[in-house]
Amino acid sequence: MAQPWVTIESIATGEGSLELRRRGERDFMIMIGSQVLMNSLTNRSEVVLGQLGCGHLMRDDAPRVLVGGLGMGFTLKAVLGTLPSSAQVVVAELNPTVLEWCRGPLAALTESAVNDPRVTVEICDVAGLIRRSAAEGEARFDAIILDLYRGPHAKSDAKNDPLYGSRAIENIRGALKPGGVVAVWGEQYDEGFDKRLQSAGFTVTTNRPGRGGLRHAVFLGQLKPSKKSGVHVS
Repeated sequence: MAQPWVTIESIATGEGSLELRRRGERDFMIMIGSQVLMNSLTNRSEVVLGQLGCGHLMRDDAPRVLVGGLGMGFTLKAVLGTLPSSAQVVVAELNPTVLEWCRGPLAALTESAVNDPRVTVEICDVAGLIRRSAAEGEARFDAIILDLYRGPHAKSDAKNDPLYGSRAIENIRGALKPGGVVAVWGEQYDEGFDKRLQSAGFTVTTNRPGRGGLRHAVFLGQLKPSKKSGVHVS
């Protein structure tokens, strides 16, 4: 008989109750309202997202990476495992409670990735952080990784969606260095988002990690490198 889920903590949000549940030693689930956001035993696409998004930076000197969305920390752990010790990783997480969970009951799942000395966590809207970076034109990123529970989908506003619309993609472009990469998690493939990335000058590939059943999508877009950079996606 399967063990019952036990609610560890529940907080009210504008979208419903955000809950952390546990069943056994390493089986955790985060929910908002009646929707399951993530489960600790199903993280293959998140790991692939982090690895592909930073694969071109393994041998770079002090790369700078933005991770949008902390979740349970699996994407962050994959990013850190791909990057050199000189890297700087900024994590934008909207809810401080999620950060507390990753430093507390979820820490063992990722070997406390959030406490890695390369990591700085900002409690903020990642879309706003990207806009500021693009406007300032200075503290740009070698990679932007977006692991948010609402990925691009057919109903995303093609122009004004704050993360996946054409305006947002232009901000992402402005926040990246030449040769930079954006990697985006999606519940499923979205042709419109793919085309918007291409229209903004990204070379796009899509991966569907796993075999059979529901396979999430990982969109990978690379800007053209500068002639001197020699950067490539491995």
